[in-house]
Amino acid sequence: MIIFVITDSDMAEDSPSHDRDIVVPMRLYKTVTVFSTLIAIISVVLGFLLLDAAVLSLSLIGDLIRFSLNAVGISISPSILQAVFAFTGLGSIGVGAVVYILGTRFRAEGMGKSQEGTTDTSE
Repeated sequence: MIIFVITDSDMAEDSPSHDRDIVVPMRLYKTVTVFSTLIAIISVVLGFLLLDAAVLSLSLIGDLIRFSLNAVGISISPSILQAVFAFTGLGSIGVGAVVYILGTRFRAEGMGKSQEGTTDTSE
């Protein structure tokens, strides 16, 4: 059995493993922040709509997809369609989370590091 012990010196702010921020110009920072947040929100909302379509027989997204499939002559059993909706919904929520996490890695040139773990004494 292998046990890893992490000490305070391993988690120091100056260590290379803790410094994961990507420094970019301010214009690129704003663009990345806006679009990563937008993509993340849309992905999460779409994921919840697909999960709703998986568990309810009366959902707008589910009805639209079922109508579209019937219009082109494709018939899929409801249980398979529910499973596809559920897995696609969970995947969409996961993609939204990953995009948001990666978008928070960026910072502008003038921005300092986070002040986590320090106390603010200025009043």
